[in-house]
Amino acid sequence: MRLLPRLRSSFRRRSLAGSGYDSSRVLDVLVGNLEGMAFRCAIDAAWTMHFVSPGCKSLTGYEPEDLVANRVVSFEDITHPEDRDLVRGTVAAALGFDRRYKVEYRIRCRDGNEKWVLERGQAVADESGSKVIEGFIEDITERVLAQIQLAETELRYRSIFEHSDVGMFQTTAEGRYLAANQALADLYGYATAGALVQELSDIAHHLYVDPARRVEFQRRIQESGRVRDFESEVFRRDGSRVWVSENAHAVYDTQGDFQYYEGTVVDVTERHRYEQQLEFQAGHDPLTGLPNRNLLQDRLQQAIHLAARSEGKIGVAFVDLDNFKIINDSLGHATGDMLLVSIAGRLLTALREVDTVARYGGDEFVLILAGQSGLEDVARVLERVQEVLVEPAHVGDHVLHVGASIGVSVYPDDGEDLEALLSHADAAMYHAKAAGKGRFEFYTKAFNRAVNERFTLESALRGALAGGEMRLHYQPRVDSSGLARGCEALLRWTHPQLGTIGPDRFIPLAEETGLIARITEFVLDSACRDALQWGTTPDAPSVAVNVSSRLFIDGRLPGLVSRVLARWGLPSSRLEVEVTESVLAGNVEQAARQLKELRALGVRIALDDFGTGYSSLSYLRKFPFDVLKVDRSFVLECDQSDDARALVRAIISMGHSLGLEIVAEGIERSSQLTELAALGCEEFQGYLFAVPMPAGDAAAWLKRNLGGRPADSPRAVGA
Repeated sequence: MRLLPRLRSSFRRRSLAGSGYDSSRVLDVLVGNLEGMAFRCAIDAAWTMHFVSPGCKSLTGYEPEDLVANRVVSFEDITHPEDRDLVRGTVAAALGFDRRYKVEYRIRCRDGNEKWVLERGQAVADESGSKVIEGFIEDITERVLAQIQLAETELRYRSIFEHSDVGMFQTTAEGRYLAANQALADLYGYATAGALVQELSDIAHHLYVDPARRVEFQRRIQESGRVRDFESEVFRRDGSRVWVSENAHAVYDTQGDFQYYEGTVVDVTERHRYEQQLEFQAGHDPLTGLPNRNLLQDRLQQAIHLAARSEGKIGVAFVDLDNFKIINDSLGHATGDMLLVSIAGRLLTALREVDTVARYGGDEFVLILAGQSGLEDVARVLERVQEVLVEPAHVGDHVLHVGASIGVSVYPDDGEDLEALLSHADAAMYHAKAAGKGRFEFYTKAFNRAVNERFTLESALRGALAGGEMRLHYQPRVDSSGLARGCEALLRWTHPQLGTIGPDRFIPLAEETGLIARITEFVLDSACRDALQWGTTPDAPSVAVNVSSRLFIDGRLPGLVSRVLARWGLPSSRLEVEVTESVLAGNVEQAARQLKELRALGVRIALDDFGTGYSSLSYLRKFPFDVLKVDRSFVLECDQSDDARALVRAIISMGHSLGLEIVAEGIERSSQLTELAALGCEEFQGYLFAVPMPAGDAAAWLKRNLGGRPADSPRAVGA
């Protein structure tokens, strides 16, 4: 009935005879020092203990004698109520097969705390032959709690894995998914994580747009053990593309063998698109979408690589729009912007895909014409460009005429880098503009001198008025009998070092630099002052002043004219304002409104150089013109050519039909005067009567040619 005597007997039989050891004492020490409880118990409802070892105290808090024979408590009571069926079932199963058993369960200690224990036991026969259970119970609380904590951690990880908004994965080295969460499935367009794992069997070729990204992914992990912010473009299940960023590392077992890759994936498509947009904006013009000057260097390098393979040439064309500033300032920036967009589209249609159209700034464009065999090829391309630009542009309610002056340099003849090629193309462009606009010019070394001269001229022009270098000359206008009717004021500039500079050189420059307003005010002021020398009555000879179309932009011209007339007291009927047809290229309504205001002041309005620009009958009817001046180019052969005579007759007839007075310019031969007078021209101007002369000489000439006294000779007094 007692376990310890039985163990002692057994121990004595197994010990060596004559060893001299006290076997009973050794056994008592061993059992007493066990970390746990050895026991023998009955197979009954209370698991009535027959024997428990001293370890009972540390395990349960009860003394051994408290449990023996259930004196204080039974072991059934100590067993946690929720685990009693488990224990009894496990023991019963082992007894049925006469086997050992092992079971883990909880007990409630004397102090009320719970412990996890592991019980191992076996049914044996006691000294009387009755079946009892002998076994050992040990404390496994620390291990079980650690396992519970690990399980909870794994459960939390699984929950995070399955419910995270961030894609998570495990993949083999060969490129198959071992595990994926729903967030990754959603990102890649799969219904479930399981579907992604099953269907996506080759990451390199079925996921990455560029299969080499998988190789790069593995290479980086091999080098540093992980990848951070590894961005790639990938296919979704439906074939669409997204950009993702991966953070991943390799997982190894305890022996250091590779197991799998694991990591996270986030969608960075929007950020990537935003960065691409910023990159595009950095290299492209926001208005037209064309490459800007920042991207020109890259495009030129691409063209150079192409030229190196084919031993060809590259044309670099600098395109500057003619008349754009007038349109932009008079019709407003919105209209100007729409016109630029239209021009950009036209330029693109004139070039090939390998060529480049860039907006350099304002109304300037740069063309890179790649793979050209020679200058003839470049010229043919530019002819196409001129053809598409010369067509009228329909912008809103306006029909606008904008040509272009183009300068061209050629790689490698004129330079081998962008700076040199652009500089030379720019120089050629200024030469094209000076030669009459609406044309293209190839660069020559002489153009550099022309550009330098232009900069010198611009600097000199800024000080010309203050330095008293500008003076007015006057060229008379007469009727058919040679009697003086008035004079046209012509500006002359004599520079101390540069000498006499013609209006054809400095007036366009003044318009480009904005100095034209100051110059016009000077001319108006001087002309009204000098006209007082010709008489003070309203019927005294008039003075005509040319006004730039740029002065119609801001609407201040009528006010300026009114102030100057008042300052000198000149009758408004004696002032004639001449405008050229370029005013029709801008805001027609605004120009017409200002001319009507001038007309309301009593000032006469003349259309100068008729037939050389943009005029049409419909436009002429919108303007309050009094005088139409026939350009000298039509007058030149009117006495020698039937075609020229017919053209002049048509111009004069149209002018008369609109109620306009006709003035012919550039009369040099008496036969021209006779022919034009016969065609109905009222006034004449040219070297046949007088050359332009200073104010004092003009006053003397007018005095001699008033009151029925014609000029003394065709070249006139004062010549």
